[in-house]
Amino acid sequence: MVLPENVKKANKVKIETVMKALEKRGMKGYYAEDADEALKTILEMIPEGASVGRGGSETLNQLGVFDALHQGNYTCLEPHSEPDPEKRKQITRNIFSADVLLTSANAVTMDGEIVNIDGTGNRMAAVIWGPDKVIFVVGANKLVGSLDEAEARIKHDACPPNCIRLEKKTPCALTGKCGNCLSPGNTVCCHTVVTRFNSIEDRIHIIFVNENLGF
Repeated sequence: MVLPENVKKANKVKIETVMKALEKRGMKGYYAEDADEALKTILEMIPEGASVGRGGSETLNQLGVFDALHQGNYTCLEPHSEPDPEKRKQITRNIFSADVLLTSANAVTMDGEIVNIDGTGNRMAAVIWGPDKVIFVVGANKLVGSLDEAEARIKHDACPPNCIRLEKKTPCALTGKCGNCLSPGNTVCCHTVVTRFNSIEDRIHIIFVNENLGF
């Protein structure tokens, strides 16, 4: 969907504010006007020959990031594309020693806090302690005012479509409303992680795209 020009301008102002906040938190932000510019920025940030791990992300699917990486000299670690459970588990573990982790975020506050909710926790475990470089790709639709707004956005806007996509039998997949379910094998909001500061220099990078991307 093409955003109205005034919305694009407002988004850019918001993104610039968030990028300044990120600097104080030891993280670096980048601005991309659209998906094509975002993809170009991502590829420029990943050195040839690097191993790249993937965190589950509809945003990355929309950008076609891994389609582009498969055409180059990269080792792509994509556990979700492996049907065998044991092999999938091993690929997931291998991501911790990859050169780069590519993923998205569920929400980013205007104060520069990155908020994510995970089911198994493998994505956020790798963000917390994994590859030497972590690259988030975030659509403008994921910017929120506060941590409370972040959690509300994730549970109401991100979890229902994700559960439907993953064929999870959760209340939100059936009604669109979070039921704070406790269902083994189905619940996707098991771990809530707030990344408020990065103490490892030049590790966490966030590319903001002035489009609505992902859930």
